[in-house]
Amino acid sequence: NKMPIKKASELFGILNIVFFSPEDLNIIKNGPAERRRFIDLELCQLDKVYLHFLTHYNKCLTQRNALLKEIDLSKDAQAMLDVWDAQLIQHGKKIVQLREAFVGEIAPVIAQIYHSLTGGREQLAVSYEPNVSADRFDEILFLNREREIRQKTTLTGPHRDDIRFRVQNMATGQTTDIRTFGSQGQQRSAALALKLAEIELVKKLVRDYPILLLDDVLSELDGERQNHLLSAIDHIQTMITCTGLEEFVRHRFHMDQIYHVERGVVTRVNSLNSETIF
Repeated sequence: NKMPIKKASELFGILNIVFFSPEDLNIIKNGPAERRRFIDLELCQLDKVYLHFLTHYNKCLTQRNALLKEIDLSKDAQAMLDVWDAQLIQHGKKIVQLREAFVGEIAPVIAQIYHSLTGGREQLAVSYEPNVSADRFDEILFLNREREIRQKTTLTGPHRDDIRFRVQNMATGQTTDIRTFGSQGQQRSAALALKLAEIELVKKLVRDYPILLLDDVLSELDGERQNHLLSAIDHIQTMITCTGLEEFVRHRFHMDQIYHVERGVVTRVNSLNSETIF
């Protein structure tokens, strides 16, 4: 409405979007930073309070790390560190609490989708792994102070959190942490379940389906996972980019609009003719 957007953070919550790219299929096997990013992006979209705490926590963390790199043992430096510690604890505790609630809410949805993806052969358990609990944050931060001064970085806090994904084989009862020991099929099924659960959670909290963006992800999935994804999103407004149209568009998936892009020329395509857009 012709109102200027001063900060990117002001865009969160205006339009709910779930974005799925080939890189997301590696969210399970990649490092903890990828999984924290998933939590942060979803919570920032759904909860402006979380966005507030995360923004201030990251600012405090940056300032504290800069101080640790330059710190000496003078009283002034130690006092300044106390100031940053107090703010880090204040915002960090809220982040841990909100992340824990988020994972607790989305975990059963992910488990149900994964169980369906594997034909009931496997069960997935998702749990939050905080670097430090909210009630012990101040205690552990104080205990680690000397080590952090030596290493010149903050070792305690939600910036080092993770999510655990454990799969149980229903036939053998064997449990595996699939972040490290899972097969590529298990990791991709878990990543797909994660993104589909994200859709359901957005729907539950905002009482409306998000817009789904699929960036060339279909070509990275096998036929079974393609079918599960397409059947799960047939009632959701979806925008798909892909390099191979024929199988999806002509035979398996209804498309309201098709645009062909080649060498910078965008053409709108339908069953009767085509029209160059720009």
